[in-house]
Amino acid sequence: MKKHDLKIIAFRDSLKKQIVDVWEQSVSATHNFLKPDDFEGIKKLVTEMDFSAFDLRCLMHNDKVIGFVGVAGKKVEMLFLLPDYFGQGLGKKLMNFAYTELGASEVDVNEQNTDAVAFYKKIGYKIYERTDKDEQKRDYPILKMKRKTNKPYGAQN
Repeated sequence: MKKHDLKIIAFRDSLKKQIVDVWEQSVSATHNFLKPDDFEGIKKLVTEMDFSAFDLRCLMHNDKVIGFVGVAGKKVEMLFLLPDYFGQGLGKKLMNFAYTELGASEVDVNEQNTDAVAFYKKIGYKIYERTDKDEQKRDYPILKMKRKTNKPYGAQN
């Protein structure tokens, strides 16, 4: 994959099916702590979600959605990549876009998603609060994180 084959574009309704597919593949690869019924319930919510309620940007490789980031206010509400693209700096690329272009400096992450927690810490986010349950009151602890530095992503913190 060449970097010039990548672009970040604004969400449009015609991309919704691809977005849901990226979400499902990403969550299947990273959220093994979810109970099957909870996964299906969350998938239903995602499938019915009005993505236009977020400032949602899609990372495109050629004409395919390979990842996306959704922001509301100062908070990244969603960041997902296809598993084949993990570890290539693309999550950092989307988070940098969310921070520099959309003003997002906060994120909530499932405590059990230890790879995601490590990723956010690596790019400068610090935990400021923990909740015992997620927003739907399920028993999945959430870590609330804020970016504590003005340094560019990748710079030593």
